[in-house]
Amino acid sequence: MDTGFIIEKFILVAVIFGISLVIAMYSTYAERKVAAFLQDRLGPDRAGPFGILQPLADGVKMFMKEEIIPTTSNRWLFIVGPGLALLCACIGTAVIPWGTPVLIAGKTISLQVTDINVGVLYIFGVVSLGVYGVMIGGWASNNKYSLLSAIRAASQNISYEIAMGLSIIALLLMTNTLSLKEIVAQQHGLNWNVWYQPLGFIIFMVCSFAETNRAPFDLPECETELIGGYHTEYSSMKLGFYLFAEYINMFVSSAVMAALYWGGYNYPGMDYVATHLGPTWAPLIGTGVFFLKIVLFIFFFMWVRWTIPRFRYDQLMNLGWKGLIPLAIANIIITGVVIAIIEKF
Repeated sequence: MDTGFIIEKFILVAVIFGISLVIAMYSTYAERKVAAFLQDRLGPDRAGPFGILQPLADGVKMFMKEEIIPTTSNRWLFIVGPGLALLCACIGTAVIPWGTPVLIAGKTISLQVTDINVGVLYIFGVVSLGVYGVMIGGWASNNKYSLLSAIRAASQNISYEIAMGLSIIALLLMTNTLSLKEIVAQQHGLNWNVWYQPLGFIIFMVCSFAETNRAPFDLPECETELIGGYHTEYSSMKLGFYLFAEYINMFVSSAVMAALYWGGYNYPGMDYVATHLGPTWAPLIGTGVFFLKIVLFIFFFMWVRWTIPRFRYDQLMNLGWKGLIPLAIANIIITGVVIAIIEKF
């Protein structure tokens, strides 16, 4: 294998990993600022101008806090849990196409780490593995509240993964591919999938809230019932890993929604831009548009968190099994019938 190709992919992985961590870090700052805006407060304003150094202060605080491992816990699993949660959150970015190939110094560089023909299945596999970090951490803590939280997280993820998978099937009927690169390429200009699959998108988005344990689906971390949930016994950077994993999951979920339904790096007038700016700057503008869509989705995640109260657990399960799954199945049937009629006539 070409050494230059390996170095190129290694650099791309490092850049995406770094961007993921920076976005996760500043999502904590954005969360506080959005909450402050919605509640008519100022939010963080002490560390640096407008409080922009607050995430750095939080990081230093996490590293400096005392490391406590409960004596009755399963020590090895207690340490593995947060690491597994963060790892599964990060590896989901591998199959996302961040832009069209860009020309740098006469060499065409792909802005996707790997284009596997089952990219959508890979994303679902990674999402399914993510819950193990929560389950292992909750069980290894040897704390009844943490264990209850881990059980809740597992049942919630299983319930909403079914609806999420079914919502995607209707999209795959239209695109005839599991490759994220091809799905995004088919949405050229303003030909986005959300215009054809609005119900599928809404179901997928609701399930994304549940999969990332964001309010109003944050039952595994419900402080009024479970203290701190699965990370009650965690401190220092082990706790930081769990918090980072949540925000990276939010970033990856936003990227997947933008890629599958909102055109990814595609935008109106992209052909005009490509003609006038050439193969170096035009793809970078497309990547900028993709990240703008991701930022808007992250803002929406935060907006919902500070607007809608938390569900009861029975309401959460009813919505998943009695609401979203039947809707997703109906969406598949309607999509199949429409495609059959179009192909027939």
